[in-house]
Amino acid sequence: MKLSQIKSRFTKGKTAEMLACDYLKQNGLTLIEQNFHGRQGEIDIIMQHLDTLVFVEVRYRKNHDFGGAVASITLQKQHRIRQTALYYMQKQGRELNARFDVIAMTGTNEIHIDWIQNAF
Repeated sequence: MKLSQIKSRFTKGKTAEMLACDYLKQNGLTLIEQNFHGRQGEIDIIMQHLDTLVFVEVRYRKNHDFGGAVASITLQKQHRIRQTALYYMQKQGRELNARFDVIAMTGTNEIHIDWIQNAF
């Protein structure tokens, strides 16, 4: 099923996250956790890449109107993700190497995936 055929915004988001997770696994990352919630917000996907913990924000837009998927990650959103990641690492009780990646998906019939490592 194509993302454009899914009516519910929630279902589109979950489907996009599943596609992103599969894409990252195919590129050598290991899934740690999905949809981690903290007081500041949510992290879509947490993965391991070698010795680095990767916090992934997944965004889907059907087109590039209004700046597309990447432009929708505002400075405020980045701050909330950083705060939630800090909370996650504190819960783990150890220092970890970390980075913030973005999976930006665009399209209706064909989904184009951009993986931006160290996005912010």
